[in-house]
Amino acid sequence: MSKEPETPESQSLQDFQFKAEIQQLLNILVHSLYTEREIFMRELLSNASDALNRIQFEMLTNRDVLDPDAELAIRIEADQDAKILTISDTGIGMTHEEIAEDLGTIAHSGAAAFLKQLETEQRPSVDLIGQFGVGFYSVFMVADQVRVVSRSYRPEAEAVEWISEGGSSYHLGPAAKADRGTRIEIKLKEDAAEFAATWRVEQIIRKHSDYIAFPIYVGGGETAVNQKTALWRQSPLEVTDEQYEDFYRHLTLDLEEPLLHAHLVTDAPVHMRSLLYIPSRRERGFLSQRTDHGLKLYVHNVLIQEYNKDLLPDYLRFVEGVVESEDLPLNISREVVQSSPAARRIQKALVRKLLKELETLSESDPEAYASFWREFGSFLKEGVAAIPSADPAAKDDLLPLLRFHSSRSGSGLISLAEYVERMGEGQSAIYYVLGDNLESVARSPHLDYFKGHDVEVLYLVDPIDTFLAMALPEYEGKPFKNVDSAGLDLPQEPDAEEESAEALADPDFNRLVGRFVKVLGDRVVEVRESKVLRDSPCRLVSPDNAPEREMSRVYRMLGREFEMPKQILEINRKHPIIANLARLISEKPETDLIDASIEQLFDNLLLVEGLHPNPTAMIPRIQQLMEAATASGNAQS
Repeated sequence: MSKEPETPESQSLQDFQFKAEIQQLLNILVHSLYTEREIFMRELLSNASDALNRIQFEMLTNRDVLDPDAELAIRIEADQDAKILTISDTGIGMTHEEIAEDLGTIAHSGAAAFLKQLETEQRPSVDLIGQFGVGFYSVFMVADQVRVVSRSYRPEAEAVEWISEGGSSYHLGPAAKADRGTRIEIKLKEDAAEFAATWRVEQIIRKHSDYIAFPIYVGGGETAVNQKTALWRQSPLEVTDEQYEDFYRHLTLDLEEPLLHAHLVTDAPVHMRSLLYIPSRRERGFLSQRTDHGLKLYVHNVLIQEYNKDLLPDYLRFVEGVVESEDLPLNISREVVQSSPAARRIQKALVRKLLKELETLSESDPEAYASFWREFGSFLKEGVAAIPSADPAAKDDLLPLLRFHSSRSGSGLISLAEYVERMGEGQSAIYYVLGDNLESVARSPHLDYFKGHDVEVLYLVDPIDTFLAMALPEYEGKPFKNVDSAGLDLPQEPDAEEESAEALADPDFNRLVGRFVKVLGDRVVEVRESKVLRDSPCRLVSPDNAPEREMSRVYRMLGREFEMPKQILEINRKHPIIANLARLISEKPETDLIDASIEQLFDNLLLVEGLHPNPTAMIPRIQQLMEAATASGNAQS
């Protein structure tokens, strides 16, 4: 195709000012971010690839575009003598309004966030650029001047050019360009002349952009420099670990190696090629160019959706990767994915593969799996809680992957299978305790009996654990039991009768119970003697069939108002605090210390349970009790 002259109509150019934060950003890019300057080419090639993906998608339903038969490709010309680098694509192109919006303003919230992040860095890192949509401007690390000439795919659109020297202003006006796409001409700085060498350009492409799905031609050649063959379309036997890691970095810009990858190629019952990754960390901060979760979905080698959220259940949203299938239509929408039998088969196969890989990791490398659990365990718990009871098989697939701290695990984690294996003779249930953190549940009065009898209790301390507990009726025939339940069928202490002489006499204990009832009123359902407490003065237990206790914990976690659940207060009549209170009631029934002590005992229990609505309200009472204790000590001395 013959082309019109491409000299800009400089007499029609208009000057525009960058916004203040953009000027600051450009100054930093030009003068500060000098490490790994080759990153600019990765950013420009990624932008070109995006433009090609967009025109490819547009032409699925619209052939009324400029140059419909043009090859979808990227071409790079390098003039080492003139120190000029030119990157062109046949992508979707830009109109005057689009180029002004995309290159003239940036996303200014993104630029502001970028600058704020730089303030916290001792040494700025160019890897930050991908997070905020400012990647194009990395070109000013190497450029004295940048000229962008673009023509939109719309047949009636005119070509436009944008010119900047990285200063406080840019020029925008009409241009002469006959074909569709965008051309970026870069006048390199003296100390960046290396980037006009063909060998250096090819080296950068292979390092950063080898897996771009469109051919990249360099120096007029007709052989693509990049690999171009999609890694996920290859047999897993043909792909090396290094290639898997390289593609992960290309996909995510995450500099850390992924925890594991799952490469699945199937032809039946569904035709699918997929490559999925589990990152090492949940939060990868500014190193990731991904702005949302979801898989890249290709159909017949065409990128259909950048962030598909329906091919994996929501609890696996931390997974990165690519899926391609020829069993889905090219005009696929989210509604089609949700209702498509092929999509459901794809999801089932992907989930099965991922969970199998995680199970294998847990068996072969427990330390690596523990690292995974710290980062992503809450997602799997969410899955157990969210899977409907009508799909027990899906829930059963997740249960072997769950890990817990427990009263016997120390700092380690155990599985449900390990818990069941360690159950003592005669133990018929799996016991758990809910709380805010490991420190508080380890001090829970509910554990008195279980510690005394060496019965293991699972610690459920994550916010999601409340929902998890409600979704776990049993495992391998063993029911889950909350240790705060009033109806637990626990045997008496073996030596209870021998120690009965040390307990409060019935008249003293009954007076004490009456005082507790008077002070606490309808905040408790009942006050009674405990049959299981050993080291704690009292505990709160939930009446049978009282699900509101879990919902109160949920409301507190969400910061919503909630009504305290009414529970049963059990008292350890052998505990010194209880004995001292009983003596005070007998000898000085009018002293304020009695009611203050009862209130504090009750608040202590709410605090340990993670149900106290306002812990700071205890401070005046604690000071009152401390004052009385110090006064008593001075009197004795």
